[in-house]
This record gives sequence, structure tokens and C-alpha cells, in this order.
Amino acid sequence: MGKTIAVVDDDVYIGNLLEELLTGEGYRVLRAYSGTEAALLLEKETADLVLLDLMLPGLSGEELLPRLQGTPVIVLSAKAASSDKVRLLTGGAADYVTKPFDSAELLARVAARLRDSGRKSAVLSRGSLRLDTVSRQLTAAGEPVHLTRTEYAILKLLLENAGRVVAKSLILEGIFEDTPDCTESSLKIHVSNLRKKLREADGQEHIEAVWGIGFRLT
Repeated sequence: MGKTIAVVDDDVYIGNLLEELLTGEGYRVLRAYSGTEAALLLEKETADLVLLDLMLPGLSGEELLPRLQGTPVIVLSAKAASSDKVRLLTGGAADYVTKPFDSAELLARVAARLRDSGRKSAVLSRGSLRLDTVSRQLTAAGEPVHLTRTEYAILKLLLENAGRVVAKSLILEGIFEDTPDCTESSLKIHVSNLRKKLREADGQEHIEAVWGIGFRLT
């Protein structure tokens, strides 16, 4: 199966049409019918692209957009005013397509945005965490989290090995290029600070200490 695309639209007919178009091109499709449902879905599943309607029950498309940092978003809307397009494009959308849309044009835009994101962004995600390894920006449940150079290197390594215990020695070896002065004793402090930041951002415990061995992203 190819790339995964999330279709967020409360109009079942349009959603079905989009799903048929996209699966016909070999894409895997996720569906959500409200902004709130989409936010929960995209905490559990990773999408390579989101097709986002603006007029949604629960969270609106405009409210959901900031939570999708690191994932390219094509807005699908009946609003055709240039002011709406400019506001959304400057607010984080990768593209804006006016309804009703031409199917061939939409598929071309989808392919173009996926090519662009493949060149520009590599996002690691787990639960509510999304780490863009190009911009080095982290969000937890949509909230930006500022990391030090060392914290970024530790979290990146844990995300790359999500669910597995990573030995302290392997962490120190893996982050040496970023932080050559980090030692086993200072590693505990950096991890403790990182855990605190993540907990404050979304109220969850993300990093588990495995006694005598190392750490694991839960």
C-alpha cells in the first residue's frame, strides 16, 4: 500500500468520492467526520497528507490546522475568497482547493504535495508526539515544545526505536555527534527534563526508565 491520506470531511458523499479517487490511485485512506475525531485519529495513526474541510462539527478545520504541524494539509473548502486562502496558506496549509473540485487536478495537487513533503520533511510520531527532523520542531497534542539540543537528540533516538528499550550506552553513542559532552550521569538529568516537558505539554508519561538498562518510549 502506498502513502496514507486522511480525509476529514463531515459530508459523507464527498468523503466517499475522495476515498474512491484516492484508493484508485493506490493510497491508503483514513476517514474522520469531525475535527475532534480527526485530532484523536491522528494521535494514533500517521498520515502522510491530510485533506481538510473547514466547516466541521467539533473542532473546525481552522482550529485543527495548527495541530497538524509537520503533516502537509490541503484545505478543501467552498470558501473562494482570496483572503480566506491567504490566511490559511500563511497559517500552515500546504495548498487550498475550492469546492467543487476537479478530480484530476486534486489528484495532481495531492501527488505534488507528497513529493514536496518527501523532500522537505521527515516526521517521527508516536501517540501525541510529532517531531519534524528537518525543522527540529516538536509538538505534543498540537502544542509546540521547546527542546534543548541534547533533549532533541535523545527524543529522536527514542522515537526511532519506539516501544523498544534503548540502553544508556547506545543513547550516548547515538547522540554523540549532537552532544559529545553528555555523560551517563548527565543523561539522567536530560531525560528527566525531557520527561517533565512532555508531561507538562499533554499530561502523559512518554518515557519509561528501565532499571539498570536504559529508557523506552511508551
